Amino acid sequence: MADNVDAKLAALEAFLQDHPAIKFIPPSSPHYPAARKVFHDGRLDNPLAIIQPQSPTDVSTVIKYAKAHSIPFTIRAGGHNLEGRAIVEGALVIDLRAFTAVTVSSDRKSAIIQGGILQQELANKLWDEGLATPTGTIPSVGYVGWAMYGGYGPFSANWGLGVDQILGATVINPNGEIITADEDLLKGIRGAGGLFGVIVDITVKVYPIKSVLTGAIIFDSQDIKKSVIEFNAGYNKLLDAGIPKELTIQQAAFNSPHGRAYAALFTWSGSDTEEGLRWSEKITSLGTVIMNTVAPTTIPAHLAANAALIPPTMYGSSQTHSVRRITPEVAEKIGPILERMPSSPGTMFSVHESRGTSAEEKSHSVFGTREPHFMLEILGFATEAEGRAETEQWAAQAADEILQTDPGNVLPTAYLSLLNTLSAAPDDVLKKVFGSHVKEVLDLKEKVDPENVYSLMVPLLK
Repeated sequence: MADNVDAKLAALEAFLQDHPAIKFIPPSSPHYPAARKVFHDGRLDNPLAIIQPQSPTDVSTVIKYAKAHSIPFTIRAGGHNLEGRAIVEGALVIDLRAFTAVTVSSDRKSAIIQGGILQQELANKLWDEGLATPTGTIPSVGYVGWAMYGGYGPFSANWGLGVDQILGATVINPNGEIITADEDLLKGIRGAGGLFGVIVDITVKVYPIKSVLTGAIIFDSQDIKKSVIEFNAGYNKLLDAGIPKELTIQQAAFNSPHGRAYAALFTWSGSDTEEGLRWSEKITSLGTVIMNTVAPTTIPAHLAANAALIPPTMYGSSQTHSVRRITPEVAEKIGPILERMPSSPGTMFSVHESRGTSAEEKSHSVFGTREPHFMLEILGFATEAEGRAETEQWAAQAADEILQTDPGNVLPTAYLSLLNTLSAAPDDVLKKVFGSHVKEVLDLKEKVDPENVYSLMVPLLK
């Protein structure tokens, strides 16, 4: 086996000598440990080598070689997949981190975003142009992967999910050809991401913006169950009365240096800051507030502040469910879950809301969950390896308890980027992720990649 690997590496290195722009990092390189490192520090797989192309033509060259020599490969941008799937034992890694260009259109309504850019980098470049596009809250996440697989975030209600921003894409197909995605392929990319090829760039909608109103409204967390129940009872009343789409609220329980905290993460992306401040007062009225950091800021500054709160690597796994409402029954379940949440800085429980623009039914994507709902992000992660078992057990139990609530309130579909897929059958994952679009995704895969050249992309089909 070792001889076979050595032969593959020698042949690959010899081939790349004719393509000096492509950076080659074999296991023997001192740069290999850092290059193979991803967010999930518990992912112990060792890839065959890491390739760092510098242009779409370089990617095309590598894909053609990998296909001709039956070398499995993965694609890496931010390396933030929570299951660590950017690296696979014995597979080649094609690292797109050199692809960070942003080109704004002349009408300033769209921008071409290259496939390796991180969310912080994108926010910085667009803000310099007086523009923004929806992103998540973690600056080190690769933007294109976040957007293609759904993309919940603080601008969802106003502008839609990340997947809703995609207008076009440049793709390296299974034959290594650089193509412009047609409408059928675009629909598949919007939700199923890289199943069909390497996405070297996407064209997305952008929006003029001068400032945002963001911050954390932290409630008294001594009796965290009481705070959760009271907040959601009040928030449901606001929902029923009507909440403007410019406002997105993300509930979060996390471990701060001062102990466990429960907060409403507030984002107002409308131009009327005074109205946003009035809504921040309504949210603060939903409990006993011990800190309120809501203030005008910029999207780059907001993301940069978040960076200080996120560990660079962690061990564990995530769980998720989506529910139609945070009913009193669901809130009663969440309360005790938060009371016994492990104390690692990597452990978190978060509630993302899909309403407004993000919850509108759209026929242009295969994203599976298109109705108003709350997506539960249950992060069973620890910053140290020895804490992994405890946090994963907590997350699995929490997910099971949510599933035992009113079955009419729990949606049959779930968010791929948080779904625990490693122990699930591929068919079950597809049904859970794509819902009524499963056949459409499989038919497109058969049409575009019948030989399954992109066999290690997310989600696994076999």
